[in-house]
Parts: sequence; C-alpha cells; structure tokens
Amino acid sequence: MLMTLHRLPVIAIALATLIPLDAAVVSREGADILDGKIDRIRQQGAGLTETRTLRTQVSEDELNSWFMYRAQPLLPEGLTEPHVTFAGDGVLTAQAIVDLESVMQQPSTGGGFDPLSLLGGKVPVTVTGVLRSGDGVAHLEVQTVLLSGFPVPVSLLQELATYYSRTPERPMGIRLGEAFELPAGIRRIDVGPGQAVVVQ
Repeated sequence: MLMTLHRLPVIAIALATLIPLDAAVVSREGADILDGKIDRIRQQGAGLTETRTLRTQVSEDELNSWFMYRAQPLLPEGLTEPHVTFAGDGVLTAQAIVDLESVMQQPSTGGGFDPLSLLGGKVPVTVTGVLRSGDGVAHLEVQTVLLSGFPVPVSLLQELATYYSRTPERPMGIRLGEAFELPAGIRRIDVGPGQAVVVQ
C-alpha cells in the first residue's frame, strides 16, 4: 500500500505537470513533512487510526521537495526532475525531463506512424490538465502537452504514459482520461491554488 501511495503522485502527476525548479522552495524538511503525511494517509486507509473524515493538505513545495529528495528510487527509468504546480479548480501543470532514447527502444503501442521515432535525447515534457475526482475514483483530463516548449498531440503523451505505466498485469499501461481508483480509502483530491487536499 505504501508503494502504491508513493507511485500515485509519481506516475499520475509527473506525467501531468512541470515548471522550472527554481520557482519553488524545496527542502529536506518539506520532503520529511510529506513523508509524515503519506504515513498518516496510509494508516487512515488501513483503519489503523480512528475512522473519520481526514483532510490532508499537500503544498506544491512539499510535493516538489519530496520529488527531489525521496522520489528518485521510485521514478521510472528515463524520467527525471518532476515538478508540479497547482493552479486551482482542479487544474495542475507538471513538467519532467524525459529520455526519449529509452522510450524509442521499446516497440510502439500506437500502430502506424510513430511521432516519437522523429525525436530523441532528453527533453522537457510539460502537461496541463484538470484532475477530477470523487467517490474514490479520479481521472485526468489533459488540456495541453508541450515537448521542449512546442505543442504536440495528446497521442504523443499517451505513448509516454503507456511506456512509463505498463506492468505485467497491464501491458498497455494507463490510458489518458481513463478513471483510476484512488488508494488508501481516498475519496477525492481537491486541487486548489498552491496546494491539494486529500480527503479520506
């Protein structure tokens, strides 16, 4: 369960948002604070604490500190420097550096012409979307995708999402826009300006 909690923000958010790290205040203390909050969310989800409505605020700085100081062992190979911005009203923006060489070594999942075959190297990928959640499920509605600052089709992001999220149980990975179950008894995640609130 703890690994699931750690991978949820890594996969779902890292594929969805990013801006330069110098715009945030990142620190080991912030990473430690988020670690404590993840433990509390996990314990509540496992019924190890008094069952009640629990609202846990997670700030941009805490999440980006966690990405810098804690996430590296959990990040998929070829994805580095994830960073998240919470704009409010469910809108979030994420950026990460993606090594397209590692993605291109894998067989295409889209069939036909593969735009990733024209690209290579390590490039910043920026995604803006709206996270909608309720009743224990969520989905991300992707609005824009930028590759090295240039707009690209959402289908290209789907190629990256498939590559980074596939498992033996789900060889095709996640599908963008597809609803996914929230872990640890989380009922919804409310994204506001500069912070998200996890509601259990």
